[in-house]
Amino acid sequence: MRILLNYLLKNYESMGKLLEEHLYIVSLTLALSLIIAIPISILILRSKLLSNSILAIFGAIYSIPSLALFALLVPLIGLGKKPAIFVLVVYNQYILVRNVLAGFNSIDSSIIEAARGLGLSKSQLFFKIQLPLAFPIILGGIRISAVVTIGIATIAAVINAGGLGVILFDGLRMNYLPKILWGTIMSAALAFLANQIILYFEKRASLKSKGEFKNNLYLGK
Repeated sequence: MRILLNYLLKNYESMGKLLEEHLYIVSLTLALSLIIAIPISILILRSKLLSNSILAIFGAIYSIPSLALFALLVPLIGLGKKPAIFVLVVYNQYILVRNVLAGFNSIDSSIIEAARGLGLSKSQLFFKIQLPLAFPIILGGIRISAVVTIGIATIAAVINAGGLGVILFDGLRMNYLPKILWGTIMSAALAFLANQIILYFEKRASLKSKGEFKNNLYLGK
């Protein structure tokens, strides 16, 4: 324990910078992933054949080990954050698209018919009924993506992407236990914290969507 504390006191500045790098990679990856995944999901939502085909393609890519995909892209894109973020965005498509589709497909068709019967337009139906009801499941996908991204971003240190993986892999190369432990602890703690924060909003969104849905149907808005 003392060794861990001593390492922290001597290296907290460099550890903080690596944490910032990790958060930058994760934040940018999630933002780009959502920008791509949401339009794709909406476009294929009404076609079961297209949805299954796209998910099968993303699922096949998701099954490729991250190190293999990193190695494949290094000759094309090079080392650093770019190939790491590219791989992470590609991986996230399977999780996000699947959850967006699951969210909208989970809505009971009778609810849609009842809303239409009250005279809601397509845009009102989407924003006031469908999106609020699907949003908790979509948030669940974002939560899973965040945790997965934090984990794989740690591995991305092997291609000089930076982040918390630098501490972990330096420790492994040097066989230095404090670095190995701090790299592991910080990555795991960040993943746990991200999971808990998004889970909190996920639960709140679920309760809120049910309340808004009842009000919208009752008032015919």
